[in-house]
Amino acid sequence: MTEEHERPLQPVYATRPIYSGFMFTVGVGLALLIFLVAQANTQLLVWIGAALFIALGLNPVVRALEKAGLPRPVGVLATTLVFLGAVGTFIAAVAPTLTHQMTRFITSLPGMINDISHSNWFQRLDEDFEIQDMVLSEVNRFAQDPTNITNALGGLFGVGTAIVTTGFGMLVVAVLALYFLASLPAMKSWAYNLTPRSRRMRVRQLGDRILNGVGYYVIGQGCVALINGIVAYIAISIAGVPFGALFAVLAGILAFIPLVGPVTGGTIVTLFALTVDWQTALTFGLIYFIYLQIEAYFVSPRIMSRAVKIPAAVAVISVIAGGSLLGVLGALMAIPTAAALMLLIREVVIIRQENR
Repeated sequence: MTEEHERPLQPVYATRPIYSGFMFTVGVGLALLIFLVAQANTQLLVWIGAALFIALGLNPVVRALEKAGLPRPVGVLATTLVFLGAVGTFIAAVAPTLTHQMTRFITSLPGMINDISHSNWFQRLDEDFEIQDMVLSEVNRFAQDPTNITNALGGLFGVGTAIVTTGFGMLVVAVLALYFLASLPAMKSWAYNLTPRSRRMRVRQLGDRILNGVGYYVIGQGCVALINGIVAYIAISIAGVPFGALFAVLAGILAFIPLVGPVTGGTIVTLFALTVDWQTALTFGLIYFIYLQIEAYFVSPRIMSRAVKIPAAVAVISVIAGGSLLGVLGALMAIPTAAALMLLIREVVIIRQENR
């Protein structure tokens, strides 16, 4: 054997240092470029995530229609029309009541504040901590600074801009969700083809399990939120809390946020009910929070039986982390994301470690 064959192979960075350094620099530059592009388009990425989340939630319905014999384009069209019709019917039925109650709520705020300021318990707090003097001094200090008035006016323009941006974002999300729903099989096939052929079948199995779990989770969470809103309205009506439809819709919307959302909604309504009297707050709190226990142990497990299953501690941590990163959308996507990570760890990492 010659000396050339006995010489060990040298790494590329040792034999071609200039080429290796150049490629390393290019890689770092591309990574920074991707980071800067993603940072500059954060809002667009959030819209894409929301649209994909909605598409995955409607996909089980489309697949059920496909199994019934309908072509996928017809199933997508039927599902979209039914979904938009349901949302439009709900808005048309609830919007007049909500508008009326919101107007009443805003006009009655000064009276409620006046009642609270003249109540016995507030008077005792004011005697101990001088709350009214503190509030008046802060208001006077705010009014005496011209920059605060300018900032407040700028905030009003900011609210108008936010409303326009939100409307445009909802339109973009709706269009993208329809596109994703129609082309979801092609998107999955394209993504699976990027994996090595030897592992493609396994990746397809895991990917389909994750995507189906997300779809069933979205549908299940929507059903849970709807039931929560109905129960909240019944509890509000029994307790006699004012502005029942307004707070029932608020409780139903917050119930979309897993774990912390229903508790937050119930707490808000209970605190508002205290402005009526403590009996009203106690009646609502007992009915609503007893239902939350029933929901946690009976309603959610039955509805979510085909969706994601993760430990409660992991769910709480993931919801808090997702909410901190992306707000409400992050909290909604946190649990299926955590379930997907746990599935990959269980089916890939642990099995690989066991086979070593």
